[in-house]
Amino acid sequence: MNLREDMNIDKSWTLFLDRDGVINDRLVDDYVKEIHELKIIEKVPDAIARFSELFGRILVVTNQQGIGRGRMTVEDLLVLHGFIEDVIQKAGGRIDRFYFAPQLSTERSNYRKPGTGMGLKAQRDYPEIDFSKSIMVGDSETDIEFGKKLGMKTVMLKNGGNLLTKADYIFGGLWEFSQHLI
Repeated sequence: MNLREDMNIDKSWTLFLDRDGVINDRLVDDYVKEIHELKIIEKVPDAIARFSELFGRILVVTNQQGIGRGRMTVEDLLVLHGFIEDVIQKAGGRIDRFYFAPQLSTERSNYRKPGTGMGLKAQRDYPEIDFSKSIMVGDSETDIEFGKKLGMKTVMLKNGGNLLTKADYIFGGLWEFSQHLI
């Protein structure tokens, strides 16, 4: 299965990535607040380097209610994102922009996934984004719902076991997904 050929992926396409559980390990019942807590998932920088050759835009969309809960600051988050960006660039890849939603889930903000606010903001920032030529990659059903609401193709990443999802595709991780775009 070669998804690049099947979907006709070229530089007019946009790749949306969730962060925790996709780029870095998710901390159970906690938030990645500082660099020493951040562990980039194996081969993710290489996968993003490959994506950088294929996609016109690569954007991260991440819910970060740890800010809303006062567990970290926006500045803490920007340091983490800068570190991730440096690791990706050293591997030959790029992330064009990070979007984050600091709101609490109880606020029911449309900016938080599964709401579409981060995607619509990205489209305002980059008017060439066509959601029908976009892929959302995540590790939770809220990521998939976000992508579906905007008309994107969706990819669910999982760590083994059976997973019920409405995603178009399921892969073990970002590297495995990248292998299907060669």
